[in-house]
Amino acid sequence: MKIVFMGSPDYAVKILDGLVENFEVVAVYTQPDKPVGRKKILTPTPVKKYVLEKGIPVFTPTKLNVDEIKNFNPDFIVVAAYGIILKKDVLEIAPCINLHASLLPKYRGASPIQSAILNGDKYTGVTSMLMDEGLDTGDILVWDYTEVDNKTSMDLFNELADIAAKQIVYTIKNFDNIKPLPQIDALSSYAPKIKKEDGFVDFISALIMDRKYRAFQPWPGIFCDKFKINKMKLVDTDSTNIKGQIIDIDNEGVVVGCKKGMVKLIKIQVPGKKEIRAIDYINGKRLKIGDNILTQNEK
Repeated sequence: MKIVFMGSPDYAVKILDGLVENFEVVAVYTQPDKPVGRKKILTPTPVKKYVLEKGIPVFTPTKLNVDEIKNFNPDFIVVAAYGIILKKDVLEIAPCINLHASLLPKYRGASPIQSAILNGDKYTGVTSMLMDEGLDTGDILVWDYTEVDNKTSMDLFNELADIAAKQIVYTIKNFDNIKPLPQIDALSSYAPKIKKEDGFVDFISALIMDRKYRAFQPWPGIFCDKFKINKMKLVDTDSTNIKGQIIDIDNEGVVVGCKKGMVKLIKIQVPGKKEIRAIDYINGKRLKIGDNILTQNEK
């Protein structure tokens, strides 16, 4: 069974590894190397790093060459977070299966894992889907689910990648016996690309603040006007408070009120400075219980 694989991030590496263990992966397509960090060092995708170690032919085009892919004579094309939408001429080469990190038709688009956390969903999962020309609109082949609980997006990325790696092997081995299920568009929702400003928190709702904190790891993180919040805990979701008011201080952190609920700030980072403990921050500002960490008692 010959497989052409297309994917880019760590999520895709685990899926590719499952394919390599069970089938003949004849070629891999991934995003071009991109400049990373302040020094703008050209860095390959996690998929490319993996493939170079395995000795599998790897391609990093900005536009797919249809004839090149046809020459590999694949039985399947498997796609996982590739970053390039496949056009009709590619889709017609062989069955194209996409591993999408949601229970489709929910959360089509770029941020399905973050969206599940932000919306407080109890469950999320992975869908293997027969690709068409739309955005995550193809017929469903297999679903697998897991509980969201209090997991971060990184926790779910890792867990769903493990699920997807097993799911794609099952999907391919049983492909001839699986009846594709058309998606119901009326039940669909969209998960837009995350922007940096999405990480802003206003201390209105502790529940929303906690969801953002878990969803936006490692990027963009969460922040207010004064500092970035690198580590925090949800204390409660029901109490009524003055937003930003310091409620309690202990050895672990600083309990701060939201209009509804409370959070404990543990580690914060002022722009342009190193991460520090929230306790050290308020000590440096000479703030105490009853003071406001957001306004810092400015008149």
